[in-house]
Amino acid sequence: MIDSQLRTSGINDPWVLARMAAVPREDFVPDAQRDFAYMDRAVPVGDGEYLAAPVVHGMMLTESAPRRDDRVLVVESGTGYLAELLRPLVESLETRSADEIAGSKSARKTFSLILVDGAIEELGDGLAKRLEEGGRIVTGLNQRSVTRLAVGRKIAGSVTLQPVADIGIPVLRAFAKAKSWSF
Repeated sequence: MIDSQLRTSGINDPWVLARMAAVPREDFVPDAQRDFAYMDRAVPVGDGEYLAAPVVHGMMLTESAPRRDDRVLVVESGTGYLAELLRPLVESLETRSADEIAGSKSARKTFSLILVDGAIEELGDGLAKRLEEGGRIVTGLNQRSVTRLAVGRKIAGSVTLQPVADIGIPVLRAFAKAKSWSF
């Protein structure tokens, strides 16, 4: 995975490669999928959710550039893999499923970094409000059936996502149904 997928895709930051080597992907898929955990494509984990390809997670780590003082929200696809990659690199980390985010009315808490482990069609106001001023977001962005990795930063209360790479990121089922997210 490190040499044949990540390095050949331009993912060469030593800290990214170290984290991806340290966290066994096979621990985050069903037993029947363990032999496919390192394939260069998304692996189904059940209920219409997927573990994204290794290159997707490598790019997400690289683009997010986590810092020790980051307070991170990971909107996950049900695997927990991306959160485990990030956990030792940041001050605090919370995970929420796409279903929780789509239907939650919980108290407002902001984060310096948000990663969405999947693709969304648009950034809803609810998720943008969870990002603190100057905070960063990394997500898949599905536009006209093309999925791209996108990054954004909250400046003057507004977040704009900028695509940075065309890659196959599974669309999060809950976000595909919901146009606006509230917390």
